[in-house]
Amino acid sequence: MGQVYNWQINRKMEYPHEEHHPQSQFAFVFNLNRCIGCQTCTMACKSTWTFSKGQEYMWWNNVETKPYGGYPQHWDVKLLQLLNQVNPNGQKWNGATFDGMTIFEAAKKNIGDASQRVLGYLPTDEEWRAPNIYEDSPVGPQGAKNTFHKEGASLPEHKTWFFYLARICNHCTYPGCLAACPRNAIYKRPEDGVVLVDQQRCRGYRKCVEACPYKKTMYRPTTRVTEKCIACYPRLEGKDPSGNGQPMETRCMAACIGQIRLQGLVKIKEDGSWAEDRYNPLYYLVKVAKVALPLYPQFGTEPNGYYIPPRWVPRPFLKQMFGPGVDQAIESYMVPDRELLAVQQMFRRSNQIIFRYEIQQGPKVFETQIHGKPFTLYNDTIIAFNKAGGEIFRTQVEEPFYVRPDKHQNSI
Repeated sequence: MGQVYNWQINRKMEYPHEEHHPQSQFAFVFNLNRCIGCQTCTMACKSTWTFSKGQEYMWWNNVETKPYGGYPQHWDVKLLQLLNQVNPNGQKWNGATFDGMTIFEAAKKNIGDASQRVLGYLPTDEEWRAPNIYEDSPVGPQGAKNTFHKEGASLPEHKTWFFYLARICNHCTYPGCLAACPRNAIYKRPEDGVVLVDQQRCRGYRKCVEACPYKKTMYRPTTRVTEKCIACYPRLEGKDPSGNGQPMETRCMAACIGQIRLQGLVKIKEDGSWAEDRYNPLYYLVKVAKVALPLYPQFGTEPNGYYIPPRWVPRPFLKQMFGPGVDQAIESYMVPDRELLAVQQMFRRSNQIIFRYEIQQGPKVFETQIHGKPFTLYNDTIIAFNKAGGEIFRTQVEEPFYVRPDKHQNSI
């Protein structure tokens, strides 16, 4: 194995391939504080890409209810249990550095199949078939079929809480699926880092399904090859007729009615790190404000999907899921500064990808305190620009309201 640098765990790690990076990287931020679990994104993806024979149980986009939900069932619990076996002292973080073994380094321990390049497991057919089963019966028997509690849900382990976790392929910098494929059928596109499966080379060994820690590569029995999210790359290329040649957001992003999603392309330097692009909204949220965090960074794949953690969930659970930056992310989100509050207004305001933003300062609206900290609201205007530099939209921080006159069209 070679050595690659993973900035999310702040150290070099082992990886089966040499380090190569795209010119830019497809990435996204999901605000979990806003998700209402409506599954509109799920159905938008399903109706676009996975509606054919053999794809009945294939959901490239899914929304699961945590802490008990998962698609496939118990996917993260099972992988965390495997990681704990090779990290007997726990998945320890030393500040921003992960001291434990990643799924690539752990594969040498031969916990599973001795031929594994990447630590993982192959879900059963039963685990794929019911994306949201048992999510409302949290003490239901693990993996049992058609078993529900007559008394309803009960939570003996902790206080009642839950949140919705929307997931698509993270198009990782160091994909587990790519590392595990014996046919070299999986690759990252050099122009945008989207991870794709070469359908001509794939032989359906399902090593990628086993190795992907997020279980976002899926086997199609009717064609005997693996399929996965393609990040709607024709839209990224500006081929959607409604985009006038400009890069467009994916179908799931465009359908989100909860306004939780922001997608874009970030510039990548030769060493794989993000090039400074101060007024790219993704760069700002991840690198400057640091409110958006990767999902299970300890896996070692350097996922390019980022999440603003839900503020009401117990911190130990969130730190296991999103790493050591949780406290800072939540505190910044709960009492946002002037720029962060303005950037939040860009979520789902347009189907075009935002490459740059500007903020025109407006008047002060009011001052208050939130959780004992001072907060000032300014009615700033934020302007979003596309790849060509054209203005996409402009919006204000303070939402306008309209007072209907006494006499109007529908007056009696």
